Amino acid sequence: MVKFSKELEAQLIPEWKDAFLNYWLLKKHVKKIKLARKPRHDPDSNFDFGVSIFDPVRVFVAKIFCSDNNGENIQAKSKIDTVEKDEEQVNESEHVHLFSQEYEVKLFFEMLDDELNKVNQFYMDKESEFLERGEILNKQLQILLDLKRVLNDRRRKILSAQTGSNSGFSSLPSSPLQRNSDFSEQSPTDSDTDDVIAALERNGIKFDYSSKPKKGMKSKISMRIDIPATTPAQTIAAVTSMLREDLVYNPKKGGDYINRHKIQCAEKMIRGAFVELYRGLGLLRKYSSLNMVAFTKILKKFDKVSNQQESVNYLKTVKRSNFICSDKVVRLMDEVESLFTEHYTKNDRKRAMKFLRPLHQKDSHMVTFFVGLFTGSFVTLFSVYVILAHITGMFSSATQAAYMESVYPIFSMFALLSLHLFMYGCNLFMWKITRINYNFIFEFQTTTALKYRDAFLICTCLMTSVVGAMILHLVLLSKGFVPHKVNFIPGTLLLGFVLLLICPLNVFYRPTRFYFLKVMRNIICSPFYKVLLVDFFMADQLTSQIPLLRHMEVASCYFLAGSFKTHHYEICKSGKLYRELVYIISFSPYYWRAMQCARRWFDEGNRDHLANLGKYVSAMVAAGARLTYARQPTQLWMIVVLVTSVVATVYQLYWDFVKDWGLLNPKSKNRWLRDDLVLKNKGAYYVSIALNLVLRVAWVEAVMKFNIGMLETRLLDFFLASLEVIRRGHWNYYRLENEHLNNAGKFRAVNTVPLPFREMNSEE
Repeated sequence: MVKFSKELEAQLIPEWKDAFLNYWLLKKHVKKIKLARKPRHDPDSNFDFGVSIFDPVRVFVAKIFCSDNNGENIQAKSKIDTVEKDEEQVNESEHVHLFSQEYEVKLFFEMLDDELNKVNQFYMDKESEFLERGEILNKQLQILLDLKRVLNDRRRKILSAQTGSNSGFSSLPSSPLQRNSDFSEQSPTDSDTDDVIAALERNGIKFDYSSKPKKGMKSKISMRIDIPATTPAQTIAAVTSMLREDLVYNPKKGGDYINRHKIQCAEKMIRGAFVELYRGLGLLRKYSSLNMVAFTKILKKFDKVSNQQESVNYLKTVKRSNFICSDKVVRLMDEVESLFTEHYTKNDRKRAMKFLRPLHQKDSHMVTFFVGLFTGSFVTLFSVYVILAHITGMFSSATQAAYMESVYPIFSMFALLSLHLFMYGCNLFMWKITRINYNFIFEFQTTTALKYRDAFLICTCLMTSVVGAMILHLVLLSKGFVPHKVNFIPGTLLLGFVLLLICPLNVFYRPTRFYFLKVMRNIICSPFYKVLLVDFFMADQLTSQIPLLRHMEVASCYFLAGSFKTHHYEICKSGKLYRELVYIISFSPYYWRAMQCARRWFDEGNRDHLANLGKYVSAMVAAGARLTYARQPTQLWMIVVLVTSVVATVYQLYWDFVKDWGLLNPKSKNRWLRDDLVLKNKGAYYVSIALNLVLRVAWVEAVMKFNIGMLETRLLDFFLASLEVIRRGHWNYYRLENEHLNNAGKFRAVNTVPLPFREMNSEE
């Protein structure tokens, strides 16, 4: 049977852990009460060791040596005196023992009262926060309904003026908002419309009556609404509107002019806010029930240890507390369900519950089975490949160059990708066992998010396919097939995986594949898309996969330029276009990450993002210097490489340890770490700091020119690239741990969705 302490730790809300009943501390105190109740014996007293087989012998010897009565009387008297002294010592120890037990019991209930007040106060704070949020959302929804009524009324009047009748209004196609919700109501009268407009203006929506429509054009309603610039079109429109207003019109700021698309965006934002509110209310209910069970369990333990029946009376006090007796959360949840069902799912409750209560994906034993199957297959096939390569002499000096040029770029690319997937699977596993809520941090959907077994399955499946293709390629070459026909195999493998990545069929983790493509689009189009944590987290992964991107460029050139037929590999390595592409590919991940920092500074106004931008600029300069030194190995360029690389490395190490990991705090209670740690072993943090420091200086290899062969050079490059991927996977855990602790410090367990309509007081 699972202990309740482990069950509580597995079920509690990680971000609210400090607000829960400290069951473990109270459990330790119950053990102190148990120890205080044990009778304390004098170590010098005679102990009764029970019955022994030597007792008759002892009695016989005692009778022989104890012959006179005087000796017996003296011995009996001494025994009586000893017994009296022992009784006095026992009475004194019992008094001390009773006083100690009463003190521990009193201290236990004082601690229990403090915990009850803490739980109750946190519940009341969160309850008032969610109730206030619910009122705001109700107001936002009402504004949206009124706004739709005004727009429908304006369209009806325009159509009536054009046709002279109201018949055309009924034939207008309904908007997606009207089709998906209950926003279409009966046509209001002019007085009702004026009242609605007055109410909307009081809520910060501007109506521009001064602008006159041009001849032959419909009149335009110039209402204002705040829609976040999350897409390139919205970003460009927001910047253009801001410049136009500042330079030409200079009106009060309050958003862009409204249209049907913005109404749909507003509806989507309010829907997301309702979903997050409902999720937060569900977490608060869970918080209440778990704490109630924890109070019950700890009081039962106390009754069992102290032989008292205090749990019944104290539980009555607990049940009278606000976090148990209040029904405001339940009523608000019912209200959210009814509003969401009515306005967003056409009274389809089952469909509404899919939004509000998404089902969690169940673990499948088949995934574990296939992970083991593909792992065994990969190990076996790789062993076969090594043996065949040795037998056929494929890495001999005669065939080494041609084979490495055709095989190394593609297969090393897949190997680096598989290693990164393996490290990500290890990250998911560690985040899970340390209770880091990565789905909430990344804003993943719990129904489609990858689990660590899924990441391992993709990794092992990919590498098994790659090694199988390597064996097939090697066997066909050794059998004497034409090389340019056999060299189609790596290209076919690459094309197959690209097609699988963009396959629209619901196979092989389609939600994950499409989400990955969406994130890559956001990264490449930086800074036009709003930057989320998953976006810059993925961009950081790309900065560690520059060798993979360069292998992709070489492989593309190899097949598109026809080098696999002519074996003229210098086309893809010595041309002017290639030299320029190498710089572009090496700079791109740092440039994308720098643009994300610029966008975050623009959105949030935090100057730390500008400092972070400087880190990636320094990395770009260092990367460019190393590329130039590889082609022009002069003394001057070596000095430039040393200076730029040292500056970039120090910059990166500072940001890793202080900003990303939150460590190296000299005032922390944990020496040079931070106050809150997820891992219990502090030594793991010091080892991680040293490991990250060592792996960050792998660029020294670019300065040290090793005189080795082609095969050894490629293996060394692959080894260093693998070390960088391992460093990034190691960095990922502590980066998300720090983000999780920041959320836990602010008790942030649900996302705060921005709302489209603002109060006038918030602007002025």
